[in-house]
Amino acid sequence: PGSRSNLEPLHENVINDTSDWSEKKITDEEGFVEQRTMTLTEKSGYPDTVYVNAAKIFQVIHTEKPKEKTLVRYGDGSLSPMLTIKHEYSQCVSYELAFSALKYQDLLEEILLDSGIYPCHSIVNRKFKARKIFDKEEPVEEIQQIEDYLYSFKTKLAAALARSRIKHGALSIESFLPETVRKQEQRASALPLCVWVNTLKISLQDVFRELEQRGFRRVQSVSDLDHYTYCMDLHCHDVLVFPSSLKEELLNLDLFADCKLVLQDKSRSLAVHSSQALLNIGDDIIVAHLGSHLTIAHMSVLTNYSTSNIFVCGVKSSAKAEELRSLFSHMECKNIHLLPEDFTEIDPVDPRLENAKVILLLPQCSGLGVGNPIDFIVHDHGDAGLLRDVFQGCVSVDKLNILAERQLNELMHAMKFNKVQAIVYCTCSVYSEENELVVKKALESGVEGNKVKPYRLIPPAFNTCSNSEASTELFFKMEPSESSSGCFLAILEREKDPENVSAGEILSRAASKGLLDGIAVKKPKEGKKQRKATQHRRNISGRGIEPKLAEFLHHPPVSSIKAEVSVSKAGSNMSQTRSSVQLKKSINPVSDKALPEVLKHTSHLSPAGKVTSERQTFARKPRAERKKLPLKTVEIVFPPALTPQGNKPRL
Repeated sequence: PGSRSNLEPLHENVINDTSDWSEKKITDEEGFVEQRTMTLTEKSGYPDTVYVNAAKIFQVIHTEKPKEKTLVRYGDGSLSPMLTIKHEYSQCVSYELAFSALKYQDLLEEILLDSGIYPCHSIVNRKFKARKIFDKEEPVEEIQQIEDYLYSFKTKLAAALARSRIKHGALSIESFLPETVRKQEQRASALPLCVWVNTLKISLQDVFRELEQRGFRRVQSVSDLDHYTYCMDLHCHDVLVFPSSLKEELLNLDLFADCKLVLQDKSRSLAVHSSQALLNIGDDIIVAHLGSHLTIAHMSVLTNYSTSNIFVCGVKSSAKAEELRSLFSHMECKNIHLLPEDFTEIDPVDPRLENAKVILLLPQCSGLGVGNPIDFIVHDHGDAGLLRDVFQGCVSVDKLNILAERQLNELMHAMKFNKVQAIVYCTCSVYSEENELVVKKALESGVEGNKVKPYRLIPPAFNTCSNSEASTELFFKMEPSESSSGCFLAILEREKDPENVSAGEILSRAASKGLLDGIAVKKPKEGKKQRKATQHRRNISGRGIEPKLAEFLHHPPVSSIKAEVSVSKAGSNMSQTRSSVQLKKSINPVSDKALPEVLKHTSHLSPAGKVTSERQTFARKPRAERKKLPLKTVEIVFPPALTPQGNKPRL
């Protein structure tokens, strides 16, 4: 099933969609994007190494049948490891061919037997006709022999296929597929493309301008998408959504070649944005699984406003580490640190992670909620067995239990990091065993101990900036549909005493999100929980802090502002009997209604030109006689104003 001739007649739709890559941008092993020209064969096809790897994948995922029903023997599974394919495109094609062979396995077996092409004990050595191959391709002799052998049976294979279609009353090849598989493919083909903007290389406004120059039109929502259009995502302010039909055209744009725009499933962007919303200035984050390097790069882009570091676990080999560093360097991501240990092998008190306050946990899951399982396997290092589960429409109980147990262990290990304040848990599973039940068991375990505050569930931050109805109680869920992939998201945060949350902490978190444009905030020092407001402001506005922020933080709260009544001496149109109330360091004039009651009755002048009170109870006393009342500093912080269109939130 991994050869050309028996796949191409049956999967003409797949070949037509993917074989016309005469000029395609392909990512090489060093992570840089180059323009490479492929010379296609006279017959549609792929390099020989693609077919070798497709056969090896199929060997792992093909449907095992009882001995009495086994018609075609696929070997004992003792195949050599998969060849190393440098190009992401070739990896995807290998999985696509293997998945196609799995979906049509019964039909392929029937055709092989009916045509008399199988069983074949050997292929006679003879002089094979020459054929054109891809540039720089190293031909695999066995593949060429099998291809030529199948090509000689072309007529018999076509006749066997025709008989099978008549026998089963199939109007098309897709009619042989189960209903669940057809629906899944229909949903995947209609799924909009989500693209996040690498703001380290280009601004959102520049992206809008360049897309407009290329004929793209911005619309309001996903329901308005129609070919050359796009819209802003409702949950993530840096994510654009395009129609699925534009995938090849988008990937050929320079914006993608230069890593200014990055194509990735929305579920990963949701997880990244949820994690970034929990960070303060200087807080580090732990990414528990390597997964896709795009997820890590997105996290780096969002934390560019702060001094946060990103620690990525599970980078085993130095070669992989070097490859990732090249990828991140090309995307201009600089705050990423790679750790060789698996997450569960790291000590919760590891000194390298003493400033880590958030853990992003994207565990291996069943993945049945993903829209494109092949992209998920290639980009997130998923299990090839996902293709078999998608074809069957379910996951075995044993596999589900193993995954859930592993996920629970990883989440409980994350809760042991005493300095960590929040955990983001995200899967692409549709099973509660991997989602709600895992979180519930972890919270009930009490593994964090009695010396620290326990964890509690909180809703994701983006719930407040959209009209989404995806949240159920404290979890965020999106069911698989033609408009989105499936996603489950839970945020665990340590309980806090409201009175211990200072305005400085809130400002620090706001600055980490880029809400204070052009303003830097100094990282607060650890270990001093009780501070006076003035001391806290001095620490924030120290060396290296821009004057704009220093003035903002030094601005005293309303309750501690001293009101002074002065006489307006200038202006020919101003009455000499009218006074003005001025507030020290105020930015905007304060209306009379906003003033305390005591100030509203101190606006008349005596004949001597001195201010007197209208009420005797508030008459001024000599400074020495007045009782000095202690003033209490009140800090007032307003939440950021967020718009439903996903624009950048601002204070």
